Amino acid sequence: MIIGLDVGGTHTDAVLLGKQGLVREKKVPTDPADLFSSVLKGLESVMEGIDPEKIHRVVLSTTLTTNAIIQNNLPPVGMIIMGGPGIDPEFYRTNHHYYTVSGSIDHRGRVIQPVKSRHIREIGSLLKAEGIRFAGVVGKFSVRNPEHELSVKEILKNDVEKVFLGHQISGNLNFPRRIATTYLNAAVYPIHKKFFEAVEKSLEIRGLCSPIRILKADGGNMKFESSIDHPGLTILSGPAASVMGSIGYAAKGMDSLVIDIGGTTTDMAILIDRVPLLDALGIELAGYKTLIRSLETHSVGIGGDSEVKIQNGTLVVGPQRRGPAMAFGGPVPTPTDALFVLNKMQGGDREKSIKGFKPIAGKLGFSLEETARRVFDLTCQRILEEAGSLVHRINSKPVYTVHELHEGYRVNPGEILVLGGPAPCFAGRLDGLSDNRVRVVPNWKVANAIGAALARTTCEVTLFADTEQQFAYAPEEGFRQKVSKSFDRRDAVKLALKLLREKALKIGANLEYLETDIIEDTQFNMVRGFYATGKNIRIKVQIRPALIHGFESLLQRTGIED
Repeated sequence: MIIGLDVGGTHTDAVLLGKQGLVREKKVPTDPADLFSSVLKGLESVMEGIDPEKIHRVVLSTTLTTNAIIQNNLPPVGMIIMGGPGIDPEFYRTNHHYYTVSGSIDHRGRVIQPVKSRHIREIGSLLKAEGIRFAGVVGKFSVRNPEHELSVKEILKNDVEKVFLGHQISGNLNFPRRIATTYLNAAVYPIHKKFFEAVEKSLEIRGLCSPIRILKADGGNMKFESSIDHPGLTILSGPAASVMGSIGYAAKGMDSLVIDIGGTTTDMAILIDRVPLLDALGIELAGYKTLIRSLETHSVGIGGDSEVKIQNGTLVVGPQRRGPAMAFGGPVPTPTDALFVLNKMQGGDREKSIKGFKPIAGKLGFSLEETARRVFDLTCQRILEEAGSLVHRINSKPVYTVHELHEGYRVNPGEILVLGGPAPCFAGRLDGLSDNRVRVVPNWKVANAIGAALARTTCEVTLFADTEQQFAYAPEEGFRQKVSKSFDRRDAVKLALKLLREKALKIGANLEYLETDIIEDTQFNMVRGFYATGKNIRIKVQIRPALIHGFESLLQRTGIED
């Protein structure tokens, strides 16, 4: 049996899947201040009467790190940057405690300027005095030679609790994005560590010893313990769960728009013939452009619990969320309250919703029902407008799926798949406002948790080779090996795939069902005078994001239909 847990900012969704399909589904409130209780309640709600030994794996997704970045609720961290000649790294500043120091390496991995140890010790003492426990260290060409980053980490070891190194976070050469990626990993680490410890404690209490995995932004999962050193990979884990939870529902041979309506945000994505799109460069979130591999998703600050107000005489919905809907004890009116006023939702206190809408109706000069209708329509229109922006953005650049580049392809959704708690209420109105067919995903309340539970383990490896200097290296894997001058791209591909299989096994993949792709394969000659002196080779390989082997029959029993 498999447990899927989607820990959101508002609710924690839990599902138990067995050979017969969906066995149980539960939704419990998330208390960010007490994640242990939230996770434990989710587990207990689906495990009642179940022998823990029957649970073969637990997979989680979470929006906690994403929400912390969006809300700018990040702890202070130190960033130490080594740039060398070129653009001043100050231009890429990420935070207050950001230090540019000496130490540079050229594009071939040769040391040009040494690190000044005294300066690093001074920075370490300053960070320690200010109580800053986490730091990131990034050198411009550290992916070609990590010597300087490793040296700085060694100097800082007594001053900070944990140091994140740029070459281990990403093997890509994009310096500005590697800085931002390393910063976010350091900044979300304490948030993710707290979540990690809460989950482990909850599982221990329930007697669960089965493998624990967490969903990544690319729609695959990894061993939970591996996420401690790469917490940034959990950013946009929640939206990725929406995508994976909708794949089996999408129509074949068609572009599908996925809309997941939550309490705080609405997450969107596109599927091409049931295959999710991939953000080729990496996550861009709250102004940070990163190298974190991610599915192409879009989040907008409007959801069922968004605040409804009059601003400068205009009706406004979101982006703030002040709490739950007034029907459930919240402080301000929301789109959910509009649904209660319109008698489209049950289970809450409709009178409280009416009380919240009366002042708004009075200011607008409309009846309660007309005001609620306008709020609901405005919410749906905003969602569709943002969906249109997503499609436009995708069509303005090359279209990548997790399988391949679609040269010249233009996305044109033929259907909309809606999931999330209020999905049935929204689907009818979205259908009326859109030209597309709108369908509610079966098990819409917990589709995210199902998507997390059924996602396959994924990873990627980037391998570089320089046959003039006679070495090959994969910076993120800590791999470096001597090679001969005759080493070529075929040898590099073979080596990269070997490293990929080893990495996949380490993070928990089933080696019997690996689907590998070569997603980058370049080689060019290095010339001195009139002669070729060596080859520069770059290979990137991946395990393709998908659902676990044999999912079709399980999804059919879970209520998913073609």
